[in-house]
Amino acid sequence: MAFEPSGLFRHPIVQAPMAGGASGPALAAAVSDAGGLGFLAAGYKTPAAMYEEVKQLRARTARPFGVNLFMPQPPLADPAAVEVYAEQLAGEATWYDTPLGDWDRAADDAYAAKLAILLDDPVPVVSFTFGCPSAEDVEALARAGTTTVVTVTSVAEARAAREAGADALCVQGVEAGGHQGTHHDDPQADCAGAGLLALLTEIRESVPLPAIAAGGLMRGAQIAAVLAAGACAAQLGTAFLVCPESGASDLHKRAVTDPLFTGTELTRAFSGRPARGLVNRFIREHGPYAPAAYPQVHYLTAGLRRAAAAAGDPQALNLWAGQGHRLARGLPAAELVGLLVAELDAARAALTS
Repeated sequence: MAFEPSGLFRHPIVQAPMAGGASGPALAAAVSDAGGLGFLAAGYKTPAAMYEEVKQLRARTARPFGVNLFMPQPPLADPAAVEVYAEQLAGEATWYDTPLGDWDRAADDAYAAKLAILLDDPVPVVSFTFGCPSAEDVEALARAGTTTVVTVTSVAEARAAREAGADALCVQGVEAGGHQGTHHDDPQADCAGAGLLALLTEIRESVPLPAIAAGGLMRGAQIAAVLAAGACAAQLGTAFLVCPESGASDLHKRAVTDPLFTGTELTRAFSGRPARGLVNRFIREHGPYAPAAYPQVHYLTAGLRRAAAAAGDPQALNLWAGQGHRLARGLPAAELVGLLVAELDAARAALTS
């Protein structure tokens, strides 16, 4: 399938697929109906749960939307490192009166089963995170009439996506909230991520595919900047996280603009993969010791995070947020899309005046 933005959205605004509950049918429908492209996050969900959300979204909107899949992860290289980390977290388990999670589980996120559903009952767009799908999978989706987008964080990843036949790229800068969508989790590269504008320019000059820009974007003027740099659209996550339609917890939504949290950083503390979140006690105390073990650490800490949420304690939650989190506006999603479009139009007009 060719990537035809005019057929997918009226406005160059894509709502990021935020796994963990934020990006559900209500948010995706509101964004798509407002002229953007809404996304469901299938990560961590069962295939049946993903399919149910697709059905709910179709009942809410006739506009195009997307579904994001997590790619299967390689076998864990060092299980002992997870055991050591579990010992370190024993005090947290005692404090929150909850056991640590069973981390020795499948690392494929039921990818094959989810893909089979999306081939049997196609959706307009499927995007991929944490790796590049095979050319065979991309071709199968193309035959089903689905547009494919691969998340990339480097020129090498963008080239791999092009070789696989992807229709478009989601170019993710280091400013982005949540997980960095690197194809290979290299601990030596934890601090080597490129800023969005530099990365977007480098990829645009190397790989001739449409690019959706992602990373720290919160205002229409920033959308204008990435469009001027060659992007076909901008993907926003944290900006939509605080909308009423978002499925994020109220605790998370409040924390995004709470002056108590003074910044963000990339951490492996909660999942074993680099992810940007608001700096809290858990990140400070455990981040330096968390192993490169995704999704094992994600499952290990799941109970702790649920217990902290139930206790109303943001200091042990994975408060994913991009670098622009202080600019968040808790507006209804459709109103936010309209405001972003107005800001984009004003920025464009200022450039031509």
